[in-house]
Amino acid sequence: MTVLMVLLGGAIGAPLRYLADLFVQSRHDSVFPWGTFTVNVAGSLVLGVTAATVVELDSPSWVLALVGTGICGALTTFSTFGYETVRLLEEGSVSAAAANGVASIVVGLGACAGGFALVAAVL
Repeated sequence: MTVLMVLLGGAIGAPLRYLADLFVQSRHDSVFPWGTFTVNVAGSLVLGVTAATVVELDSPSWVLALVGTGICGALTTFSTFGYETVRLLEEGSVSAAAANGVASIVVGLGACAGGFALVAAVL
């Protein structure tokens, strides 16, 4: 059952990532990888909200497998974040690479923690 939930979530999250990345990146004319940054932060927020919901409501484990591992796992991407950061460095965009590295980690962790805290406070 858990594997099926992860597969289903991945089938939802992967196309969402692709479409969201295209949508966001098409609206920015800069070297900064706004599409990847956006999906990673959004996925982190959803993961925090989902984890808090599972904890606070004692939801079944398949919810976290579906949304947390499946959807968020396919929606977010550490490998693309790493690749784009290295690409920025190779192209000489050191400040954009640094901004991407720092902002992705700080904002992503903040989104996850904030989502968790918000749901925990409400529930």
